[in-house]
Amino acid sequence: MLDYRTAGESHGPALTVLVEGLPAGITVDNAFIDCELARRQGGYGRGGRMRIERDEVAILSGVRRGITIGSPVVLQITNRDARLDETPPVHRPRPGHADLAGSLKWLTVDCRETLERASARETAARVAAGAMSRCLLRDFGIDAVAYTVQIGEVRGEFERSLSADELRRARDANEAYCPDGAAAERMIEAIRKAKLDKDTLGGIVEVQICGHPPGLGSCMRWQEKLDGRIMQAVGSIQAIKGVEIGLGLGAAGRCGSEIHDPIDFDPTHRHLPSLGFTRRSNNAGGLEGGMTNGMPIVVRAAMKPISTLLRGMDSVNLLTKKSERSEYERSDICAVPAAGVIVENVVCFEVARAFLEKFGGDTLREVRAAYENYLAAARSLGGGGL
Repeated sequence: MLDYRTAGESHGPALTVLVEGLPAGITVDNAFIDCELARRQGGYGRGGRMRIERDEVAILSGVRRGITIGSPVVLQITNRDARLDETPPVHRPRPGHADLAGSLKWLTVDCRETLERASARETAARVAAGAMSRCLLRDFGIDAVAYTVQIGEVRGEFERSLSADELRRARDANEAYCPDGAAAERMIEAIRKAKLDKDTLGGIVEVQICGHPPGLGSCMRWQEKLDGRIMQAVGSIQAIKGVEIGLGLGAAGRCGSEIHDPIDFDPTHRHLPSLGFTRRSNNAGGLEGGMTNGMPIVVRAAMKPISTLLRGMDSVNLLTKKSERSEYERSDICAVPAAGVIVENVVCFEVARAFLEKFGGDTLREVRAAYENYLAAARSLGGGGL
């Protein structure tokens, strides 16, 4: 079972992630993992912390000469701002943050003990785990691209059917990480205004996964449904308040004849992982019955505005129970572009987990054999020259 666990505090010595279940034989691309970590640090609207840190991964176990050896992989990201014991206590919780709920849960008047772990700094470890899993996915031609769809009230308009490489190039051409360059300029201006107003902004990001085969996930047990697992993984990211797959909430107001994706068969596509089955639309977002259907997986996530405001908000001092303004912790004005990087990598990890559940083996060689055997068996089903 492919899985990972993270450890570390925002201002602790390091963030650590333990990845278990990777087969032996995967070539680990350190430069790619570091690139994903750098992208997470980027994007317009980030705060001063990202100018201090330089996130790079150190591999402490599970890899020899750049190749996984089947044992647990431990990745570490060192914090330059490592002053956990010197940080001051926080007695005035920030509305929207974990401060108050955590203080009540762990019976403390110092919110610091919650916020250090609840901080989105933890997502650097999740990105590292996801990027590690993508070293496996890329061996099988499975690709992913995420981008910003909306920041505040500014929404980008662009062609979703572009290739992953085309979307990546357009996304990487601006600091909003939006393929619509004109909308990206307006997004950046909206973030500038929010900073002047001592406020914050949220938005929407979207990820597409392509090149995977049908049949990942299962309808046999609710815990194995891949759409549910993806929504749980994305919904657990700090500040994410909504997750949609495919048409998502938009499906609720339409008739079935309008939203279900008609099925065709094109023999010229039978060599692809989709096995020749095509759809005229992808409102299902590549998932039906908890399983991949061969179409791209499409996931959107709504991120609320950051809960740390320069202007503060009405709160209560936990020591005195008197009304006071909330405390300020160094933070971002908008982290939506970075959220796209995080969503992209946590979704990839869930896809990799489902991939190894179906084709798993102790070595990459065994995984490849199982994968190719499945595709051959699926192509032999029925008639019509499959």
